[in-house]
Amino acid sequence: MNKKRLLKDKIAAKFMLGLVIFSGLLVFLIAFGLYYRAKPILDIKPLGQLLFSSSWRPLRGDFGFFPFIIGTFWVTAVAIFIAVPFSLLTAVYLSEYAHKLVRELTAPLIDLLAGIPSVIYGIWGVLVVVPLIKNHLAPFLGTFSTGYSVLSAGIVLAIMVFPVIIHVVIEVLRSIPNELRDASLALGATKWQTVKHVVLLKALPGIVAAVVLGVSRAFGETMAVLMIAGNVAKLPGSVFDPAYPLPALIANNYGEMLSVPLYDSALLLASLILLVVVLGFNVLSRIILIRIERRIQ
Repeated sequence: MNKKRLLKDKIAAKFMLGLVIFSGLLVFLIAFGLYYRAKPILDIKPLGQLLFSSSWRPLRGDFGFFPFIIGTFWVTAVAIFIAVPFSLLTAVYLSEYAHKLVRELTAPLIDLLAGIPSVIYGIWGVLVVVPLIKNHLAPFLGTFSTGYSVLSAGIVLAIMVFPVIIHVVIEVLRSIPNELRDASLALGATKWQTVKHVVLLKALPGIVAAVVLGVSRAFGETMAVLMIAGNVAKLPGSVFDPAYPLPALIANNYGEMLSVPLYDSALLLASLILLVVVLGFNVLSRIILIRIERRIQ
């Protein structure tokens, strides 16, 4: 009987190990599939030319991804610049200051933000954010904008990222032992000093992880960005200029014009670039996270 139980235990352990390995290999399988489909254009044009050229003329065989890569970074940077302070302060308030009733009332609303389809955010952006920037913010700052811009996409993306960062940061702050708070308060520190110098410092690795999740969400968002970023294949000069992020390029064009030579390969190369950028950012942030944890310890 014991031998059967041990055998079942080993089989279950091996099976679960196989699932873990398969899950980890999925990223590499996806990357290999994209590389294989993008290989025709890589065999003809140097990677450096594709990455750093600004000329996007598929009918002439020019596939320069530089405006799309920069557009992706612009929109993501604006979104994170807006989202991180708002999300962090909201999480700190809900975790450290808010009454239990306030937390119970706001939790479903934050969950609702996370569950709203991205196309709804895109429509809201077209109806509210775009006219606001076009008719009020841009003229107030003495510039012109159609409203379909980096800033519009960044604002909408920031709102979409809010619940991701808020949820993770709240869970991280709740995991900090109350003994640390009590010890700080017993030494005469104020509530804010305790939060700033004890709680946030101890929670810093988790906060970094939350921001990474938010950045990853912002990098890959498609529909809302496609609707309000402007989709002009030019380098943006300011946040009021239109941009054309990589996800919007892929979603806008895949399935169309694929009869153009190398067009299919170019779009799959764009997918591979987006995957590599997100993967590289996550690896870099993980390295930073490990260093922060070592420094705190």
